[in-house]
Amino acid sequence: MIPLRDDNPTSIRPVVTVALIVVNAMVFMYQFFLEPGQGELFVYEFGAIPAVIFGSGNLPPEVYAIPPVLTIFTSMFLHSGFMHLIGNMLYLWIFGNNIEDAMGHVRFFVFYIVAGVAASFAHVLANPDSTVPAIGASGAISGVLGAYLLLYPRAQVLVLVPLGLFTRVMYIPAFIVLGMWFLLQLFSGTLSIGQAGGGVAWWAHIGGFVAGMALVGVFKKRSVHFFNPPHHHAGYIDDW
Repeated sequence: MIPLRDDNPTSIRPVVTVALIVVNAMVFMYQFFLEPGQGELFVYEFGAIPAVIFGSGNLPPEVYAIPPVLTIFTSMFLHSGFMHLIGNMLYLWIFGNNIEDAMGHVRFFVFYIVAGVAASFAHVLANPDSTVPAIGASGAISGVLGAYLLLYPRAQVLVLVPLGLFTRVMYIPAFIVLGMWFLLQLFSGTLSIGQAGGGVAWWAHIGGFVAGMALVGVFKKRSVHFFNPPHHHAGYIDDW
């Protein structure tokens, strides 16, 4: 299922959500237009490499740009390709605006960064000997998804469902969309234990999601309640 939008209106302009999308896009474009070989070097300089963070591995002097622990922050704004970037920013746009509305601009920004840090630590702890840089905003966005699940589980999410030669769009409750997403991360993360190499940082997604659920109560406004009722919407199904 690919989410397209939700029917959950906001009362404030999501300026932080938009700013995060813009910053991620700008960093990617800078990375994209680097000279051949420089893009990979950029990823090794600012991506989170578990072995280097733990001190069991070292970078060559010419690659050492910042203290390794700081890459836990910088790695959140790097992406490996257009689809990686677009997928992450789509999820951030759909779900981030409501969480920013529930927390306020400043609290949402802090929440986003903290969730991203927690996600990076989850990945590092699960892969302490890995020498592969971990990059992407998906860990922080997973925190947003965890918060959304607790605040708006019954909101309706319009999703694209591929069905062989046909696709359908339909409204599905958020708790089903996000619950299935999390179960997929958990299943894939369990299968990835002990496997070396690159791929998807499943444990970053899991760690970020759990952190988002744990922290939302601290960051949300007092006037915002858990398990908010759904907005009435006439669901429909279309063939594409």
